[in-house]
Amino acid sequence: MMDINYVRENAEKVKKAARDKGFDVDIDRLLELDAQRRDLLQKTEAIRARRNEVADEIPKASNDERPALIEEGRELKQDLATLEEDLGDVQEEYREVLLMVPNIPLEEVPVGDDEDDNHVVRHVGEPRDFDFEPRSHEELGELLGILDKERAIRMAGSRSYALKGAGALLEFAVMRLALDIMVERDFTPVVGPLMVNREAMVGTGFFPYGEDDTYHLENDDKYLVGTSEVFLVSLHRQEILERDSLPRRYAGYSPCFRREAGSAGRDVRGVYRVHQFTKVEQVVICEADPEKSRELHELLLGNAEELMKRLELPYRVAVACTGETGLGQVLKNEIETWMPSRQKYSETHSCSSLYDYQARRSGIRYRDDNGETVHCYTLNNTMAASPRLLIPILEHYQNEDGSVTVPEALRPYMYGIEVIEPAT
Repeated sequence: MMDINYVRENAEKVKKAARDKGFDVDIDRLLELDAQRRDLLQKTEAIRARRNEVADEIPKASNDERPALIEEGRELKQDLATLEEDLGDVQEEYREVLLMVPNIPLEEVPVGDDEDDNHVVRHVGEPRDFDFEPRSHEELGELLGILDKERAIRMAGSRSYALKGAGALLEFAVMRLALDIMVERDFTPVVGPLMVNREAMVGTGFFPYGEDDTYHLENDDKYLVGTSEVFLVSLHRQEILERDSLPRRYAGYSPCFRREAGSAGRDVRGVYRVHQFTKVEQVVICEADPEKSRELHELLLGNAEELMKRLELPYRVAVACTGETGLGQVLKNEIETWMPSRQKYSETHSCSSLYDYQARRSGIRYRDDNGETVHCYTLNNTMAASPRLLIPILEHYQNEDGSVTVPEALRPYMYGIEVIEPAT
């Protein structure tokens, strides 16, 4: 959530950010509501003060003065009730609009509409040059007997899948390697709730815009998380943290759920875009310092790159354009991994800096050197997401006979399997 003082002083800059990011929010209406809110607050405070004065005067008043004071007290009470009702209505709309105001992207973020406008900053590794006709991950999964979409769709509908045997082990291996790197680098692993309340979704910035993409359990009024970022940030909701405990570094492990609303017809083959997946997520909560935030952003990005290097997969790093940058992000880097069947680099990781956007919504603060409470900064990055990351692993490491060589970094977790052979 944006600081309303900043919005007042930088209205045109905020409007441009909304346009560049593709969010439809009425900043003029927000400023109008803010003016009404402040006016009503001032009036209610003045009436409360006068009502208190009248209450103090009545016992001291003479018999002649007392009736008029009592009548004034009644009128003040009625006026206050009316003003408070008006204030409640204005504040409700004011908060709804304020929650939809996007954060301001950094100057280095290119203005653009979609992934084609992202700015690639580096390539690591080279796509494999096959001396045979390579198969897609879906073909390989069926040939190896490790991926079963048909039966999964039969029981759960479109965008469902089942990993079996070495396929399941491969996912576990990727998650374990990712977690091991996190623990090596002093991140605290966390397994948290998959069902959360609305406040957690609003506080982390996934609502109101992302509500259509989220599964709602109506009987319990809970929501299934689309990333463990939700519970990692919400661990400290409405808390004042000790400054010397910052930064807090977390590695969340969880299944994740997304409805993929609006993606009908996109990426329907394979397992690139599915409703349920497994992820290791990185989250950092730190001091409100842009330089420190940038250092931590590079740390999170480096952690994910370390995983890619250990897996020996070709990838590139890009700065996401404004149209690909989310509501709260000031900067987003994407790691895009080469996927032979798609004949392009496709997103596998997303590294984001949000400054105080989530912390302001979630009430996460610390005390500065002057004893004043300050909202923290937050950052996040995917460490590993499956089955999406299985796509380049299977396709890059395939052999002509349809077998797949297990990357060396994953072999310690594969119970002796070094090559996944076609099913007999």
